[in-house]
Amino acid sequence: MSKTGGPLHGLRVLEFTHMVMGPAAGLVLADLGAEVIKVEPIGGDKTRKLKGSGAGYFPMYNRNKKSLAIDLKSEEGKAIALALADQADVFIENFRPGALEALGFGYSALSARNPRLIYCSEKGFLDGPYAHRTALDEVAQMMGGLAYMTGPPGRPLRAGASVIDVTGGMFGAIGVLAALNERQTTGKGRHVTASLFETTVFLVGQHIAQYAVTGSPAAPMPARVSAWAVYDVFDAKDDEKVFVGVVSDGQWTSFCKAFGLDDWATDPSLAGNNDRVAHRGLILPRLRALFAGYSKQDLMDKLEKIGLPFAPIQRPEDLLEDPHLLANGSLLNMQLPEGGEVSLPALPLTLDDDRPGLMLDPPRIGAHSVEVLGALGHTTEEIENLVSRGLVQVS
Repeated sequence: MSKTGGPLHGLRVLEFTHMVMGPAAGLVLADLGAEVIKVEPIGGDKTRKLKGSGAGYFPMYNRNKKSLAIDLKSEEGKAIALALADQADVFIENFRPGALEALGFGYSALSARNPRLIYCSEKGFLDGPYAHRTALDEVAQMMGGLAYMTGPPGRPLRAGASVIDVTGGMFGAIGVLAALNERQTTGKGRHVTASLFETTVFLVGQHIAQYAVTGSPAAPMPARVSAWAVYDVFDAKDDEKVFVGVVSDGQWTSFCKAFGLDDWATDPSLAGNNDRVAHRGLILPRLRALFAGYSKQDLMDKLEKIGLPFAPIQRPEDLLEDPHLLANGSLLNMQLPEGGEVSLPALPLTLDDDRPGLMLDPPRIGAHSVEVLGALGHTTEEIENLVSRGLVQVS
């Protein structure tokens, strides 16, 4: 990033979050230079201890943040958090409805103390009949039509990543940035709310629009009628697979020439895209037989030379060796809180030639408790007293 520490340098964010959606919102702001203080309970955010598919949540979404571990149910812990909220520009939370209000950290309470505060709630649902329900990424994908569109007919399937949690976090961050811009004029904060369910509905909006335009419901993606004749995964030698797309008439001409398909290149019944879609039953079997004679690399080299869309079918761990990602700073090397090293994806954007990078490793529990409390004016003796009484945790 730039020498100033990023475009959000000087912005203070207080984060009361866990799991993915809330931390993802904070991650966006942290990577762009904001000071993000993650408030954890004594013993740490339970997300740290998840196993299986949740084992990567904490390291992925909590870099560039400071950890303050305090007992929010104690009067001293609550006073510390309120003092931080008084100084904060942004407050992010993703607890169940009413949980923070009961502790005295709801929007009304904090905005009354700090009218400039932008309060971001990451929830399952926006206001309405479902607002009281408990939601998860998978719940939203099922309710919002994404699982239906992802799996084959009759077999709804969630996407292979926490796409709704992450996208919902991004929408929350977008709302925060909009409110920050407005605050320059009004001097007042806003209550920004993003949600899992409405995020999912937004993502399937193209399929809702398709229904409006065509009068026919969108078929699940595995059973869809593609907009292009060649837009599929093909087998190469040695059980390898390559996605290939031909999405314009010009690409079709180049494709036929490169692969010696002269009869197709001159066939008027295949000249237009919609004509080719109508003849997919003719085109695809021949291409499958043709591509099966190539190695994956030879096929990709040929496709790249003629400028066609293509992709190897990679696993997440394969990306750690991807030459493009390694060359352009897309992987950030960091230390895990429990020890060991990992390379994780940077924000997928640049500002001029600057790539948001790593300022702080994912923190240990309470790694910045002493620093944060000291900045609030607590003496060493006061901090030691709080630690000895189990109200503050340091590491």
